[in-house]
Amino acid sequence: MLVAVYGGSFDPPHVGHAMVASWLLWTEQVGQVWLVPTFSHAFSKPLSPFRLRLAMCRALAADLGPRARVLSIERELPAPSYTLHTLDELSRGYPQHEFRLVVGADVLQQVGEWKGWDRIQSCYSPIIVGRSGFPPVNGSPSFPAVSSTEIRRLVVAGESVSHLVTAKVLKVMTSAGP
Repeated sequence: MLVAVYGGSFDPPHVGHAMVASWLLWTEQVGQVWLVPTFSHAFSKPLSPFRLRLAMCRALAADLGPRARVLSIERELPAPSYTLHTLDELSRGYPQHEFRLVVGADVLQQVGEWKGWDRIQSCYSPIIVGRSGFPPVNGSPSFPAVSSTEIRRLVVAGESVSHLVTAKVLKVMTSAGP
């Protein structure tokens, strides 16, 4: 089966992530989407606790349906988390599947800094998805530029984020407290 590996900080996962995953499934680009929250960011980005981000990803997967899974694989891999290592480990652990990495057009300007981007391209044929504010991507709609950073800022300010995250993700966020 063809599986889209959708990795990221997911701090929190938002409606933009949900739209991308849904589009991949609805258009049958892939048979499943596996959400893989990063455990230890390769560029030392500060992150909310892994258990919280994992719970929010599980809530998003529940919204997406049975063809969406969440994997905590990066918790077992050496830190920091490198996408190439995660993809290689998934390929070893699930040889019956073919994996493709999902990345947004906003990330393309950074891939030169990624470990093994050339190998990722040759072995895991990335699915590049469009994002508002960036050059269009052939074969992909342009998804809204929803920002996890902005969502966290709104939460701290006491403002509503119910229009930016799914109801199940919001429930996890609010039950986790400040």
